[in-house]
Amino acid sequence: MTCRTEMTEGVGDPSAVTMHDVQQLIAKKDELEAQIKAYYEVLEDQKCIGMDGPLVDIEGYPRTDVDLYQIRTARHNIVCLQNDHKTIMKEIEEALHNLHARDKEKRVKDEAEAQAEALQQNLDLPVPFAKVDTVTPGSPASMSGLQVGDEITAFGSVNSKNFQNLQNIATVVQHSEGRPLSVTVIRDGKSVHLGLTPQRWSGKGLLGCNIIPIKR
Repeated sequence: MTCRTEMTEGVGDPSAVTMHDVQQLIAKKDELEAQIKAYYEVLEDQKCIGMDGPLVDIEGYPRTDVDLYQIRTARHNIVCLQNDHKTIMKEIEEALHNLHARDKEKRVKDEAEAQAEALQQNLDLPVPFAKVDTVTPGSPASMSGLQVGDEITAFGSVNSKNFQNLQNIATVVQHSEGRPLSVTVIRDGKSVHLGLTPQRWSGKGLLGCNIIPIKR
């Protein structure tokens, strides 16, 4: 008697394994376990003879109180199915390992690409020439979204190329009272554009913030 159980093909290329492949293997495993259980139930029906119960009587003659053919067939199929079960369990283990390894490789690659992109963004950022030291709540600077720690790369017409001292910023502010100024800052490693309108308010000055030059 030979084994006649049919096994599904493996997942093929390990590097191309998907969760669907794993689910198919698990479904086949469940099917094998159900078949094994059914054959064990056959043996239970034959006076609970199991896998090791004798097939001959005390005198050495074939037993007549059970179906010998059915028992032999059930036992043989159980052995074959258990071998298939071991094989598919190994396939599931390998498939999960390959799936996790590939996911880990993808995460590492994505992280490396993100770091490279962040580095490139930092390289592309303009050089700041001043930094926001304080911002008074309710002031024009606060209302524009300016924050302490923002590094200024452009303040109206002032940038890192033509900035000489804070008087440059003061001059732009005086000439822009009541009109929005385009301000660009570096915040958390990113370039942020703001609209700041110098104007009279309840506090001192037209901005309500303190700006200090960045020493190079």
